[in-house]
Amino acid sequence: MVASPNRQARSRDLAVGIGFRPGTSSERLLAALREVVGDQPIACLATIDRRAGERGLLGVASRLGASVRAYAAAELAQVDVPNPSARTGDALGTSSVAEAAALLAAGGPLVIPKRTVDGIVIAAALVAESPSA
Repeated sequence: MVASPNRQARSRDLAVGIGFRPGTSSERLLAALREVVGDQPIACLATIDRRAGERGLLGVASRLGASVRAYAAAELAQVDVPNPSARTGDALGTSSVAEAAALLAAGGPLVIPKRTVDGIVIAAALVAESPSA
């Protein structure tokens, strides 16, 4: 599932990977995002496919004008991350959601390793510059 924003990503925009429990509100997600990334521009929010349709996430994406990118656990499990979690691996079939999703969505380096705020896990990577930029 991919929701497209009405603007193109700038080279310093972030792809933010996010892991959260079902039913998490937009308000909680946004507060956690802002605590971790501040006011940096967010091009997309990336997560595991089973969370991509959550109302809270879609609300935050709409408010930020960001797209939502979703990845299967098998895709996320293929990404080398600095902070894998055995607990997440046991529960979801991948040892990383936030870091792996951020890296897959961005195509650039991880600039904010995973942080947990109010039970929400967030990581961010720089969106790679397009060849035409």
